[in-house]
Amino acid sequence: MDEELQELKKEIREKLKLDFVAPEDIPDMDMYMEQLTMFMDENLKGSMIEEDDKILTKAMINNYTKNKLLPPPVNKKYNRRHLILLIYIYYMKNVISIGDIKKLMKPLLDEDMDDDKLFDLYKKTFEMEKPQYFNIESGVMKAAQIADKKIPKESDENLNKLIFIFLLGYDIFSKKRLIEKLIDELDRKE
Repeated sequence: MDEELQELKKEIREKLKLDFVAPEDIPDMDMYMEQLTMFMDENLKGSMIEEDDKILTKAMINNYTKNKLLPPPVNKKYNRRHLILLIYIYYMKNVISIGDIKKLMKPLLDEDMDDDKLFDLYKKTFEMEKPQYFNIESGVMKAAQIADKKIPKESDENLNKLIFIFLLGYDIFSKKRLIEKLIDELDRKE
C-alpha cells in the first residue's frame, strides 16, 4: 500500500508540475514586448500543456492594457511592475473572470502601491506558493484515495478516474466561488 501511495504521489507531481517565478529572477530593467513574452514563456514553460503553447502573447498584453489590468508601457517598454502584474494575471485568468481580475488588481494598480511595495507583496506571495503546492498535492492525493475507496481502480479504472476528476472539479468550483465572494467583499470595501 505504501509503495502504491508513493507511485500515486509521483504521478500527481508529474501531472501538477507548476513553475514559479522567483522574485530574484524578475529583472529590474525595462524590456520590450517581445522580451517580456519570451521571459514569461521561458520561466513558466513547465506549466504549458503543449510544447508550442504560449504563456503570454502580444494580443493578451494589449488586451490586459486596454482593460486596465495592466498600466500602459512607458516608451513601449515594460518594467518589473508589469512583469509582477502579468504573473498575477497569469495565475488568475483561468480561474476567475477578467472583471473579477480587474477588481482584484485595482489595489495593485493604485498610486499608493509603489514598485517596492508591489515587489514586497510578490515576495510574500512567492514565499507562500511552495508550501501551498504541497497542500494542493495533499488534497489531490486525498481525492484520489476517496475515489479509489468508492470505485477501486482494479474494478473499473475509467470510472475511478471519472469520479476522481469530479472530486477535483468540485474542489476547484468551491474554491472559485470562495475567491469570487472574497473579491466582492474587497470591491464593496472600496
